[in-house]
Amino acid sequence: MAIIKSVRGFTPRIGEDSFLADNAVVIGDVEIGRECSLWFGTVVRGDVNAIRIGNGVNIQDGAVLHTLYEKSVIEIGNEVSIGHNVTIHGANIGHGALIGMGAVVLDHAIVGEGAIIAAGAVVLAGTVVEPGAIFAGVPARFVKQVAPEQAREMNRKIAHNYRMYASWYV
Repeated sequence: MAIIKSVRGFTPRIGEDSFLADNAVVIGDVEIGRECSLWFGTVVRGDVNAIRIGNGVNIQDGAVLHTLYEKSVIEIGNEVSIGHNVTIHGANIGHGALIGMGAVVLDHAIVGEGAIIAAGAVVLAGTVVEPGAIFAGVPARFVKQVAPEQAREMNRKIAHNYRMYASWYV
């Protein structure tokens, strides 16, 4: 069973039909929407500030979400896919975005709706990724714009697949 821990008077709230892997960790001021999945080794640590996760979000194996004390929060929109071993620290991720494996997204960065952060990219603090943009590299830079329908289709498919994968475990 996942580790769900209260801290500083905050108890995580988990939405209906969400899957938390046995060794996922959710701590403190965290709200997770409906039909989400947190996979093996994921840590969502809302001990020092708030983390808000929308509906249909998948946070894949080994991802870590954390914030700065009294300075940053995490807000994640609906149908977002967060790849394996991603670190998100105090950033805002728009609806339908895709954060590729091993990427790092730092404090006060804004990843727009339907945007794609390439695997291994490092999105520096305060960076604004426009909706539908692809960013890659270290530090992450604009690569190209994706048609909104194309980004939406791809990202929804991944989010849908992860809801299906989660159904295999419940």
